[in-house]
Amino acid sequence: MTCCSLSYAHILGFASFLAAFLLALVDVSFAAAPLFLFVLLCLIAPFLPQFGFFLPVISRGNSGGRAVSITFDDGPDPYSTEPLLALLDRRGVKATFFVVGKKAAAHPQLIEKILKPGHLLGNHSYSHDNLCMLKSSQHLRKEINAAQETLARFGVKTLAFRPPVGITNPRLGGVLEDLGMINVNFSRRGMDFGNRRIRGLSTRVLKHLRPGHIIALHDVMPKRRGDLQLWLDETDKVLQGIEDRGMKVLPLPELMGLPVMIRTSDSGGG
Repeated sequence: MTCCSLSYAHILGFASFLAAFLLALVDVSFAAAPLFLFVLLCLIAPFLPQFGFFLPVISRGNSGGRAVSITFDDGPDPYSTEPLLALLDRRGVKATFFVVGKKAAAHPQLIEKILKPGHLLGNHSYSHDNLCMLKSSQHLRKEINAAQETLARFGVKTLAFRPPVGITNPRLGGVLEDLGMINVNFSRRGMDFGNRRIRGLSTRVLKHLRPGHIIALHDVMPKRRGDLQLWLDETDKVLQGIEDRGMKVLPLPELMGLPVMIRTSDSGGG
């Protein structure tokens, strides 16, 4: 996104005002309709993770092959991330972890374990404030920068940001542009509500899975600790189901054709 680029919001906003003006020439009572529809769209658009209304949003890949990518949000978690890494290693899968900055700071050893086998990191804000998109540009910048500074301790600069719950707003595009980052959301998710709804996870993910999809799951401990193995089994079923459908799991940069992170040094931090 460049400084002179126009978002769908800009274009439709201009079109709405033009339509309102032209309708007012016919009957002034009609003029409010396009403006009302535009405002309604502005209220709905932030909650549609695949809809780049206010800024460019990447929610699927363009590799052209029968492949998908898998991502995990909200970690790292001291109980669930490590067994997940073991599962991914057995499957030979490379994932992207959109980590929460304060959790990364609290569990540096898990960040090292994510990076060591070649998994990638994305920025999922510092505190995972679900209401951060209702706040100022200054607050957004602070959340994203704090997570970036935390990951820099591990010799990593991530280029991909995923907002909490995939929600966007009109201010996010400018903040990401200034930081040289892209917004990466998703096209398939298990509606697991942060691993609060585990049963049937694989069925929900696989039901309408298509090549190019970016899958969003979570690597946080299930609400009930007794469901940890169930969650791992469901995640394994997702990976098996991808294979059964004749697809493979590609690292996110290969699926998107864009880098997710760069190494700024070979040594990690703690």
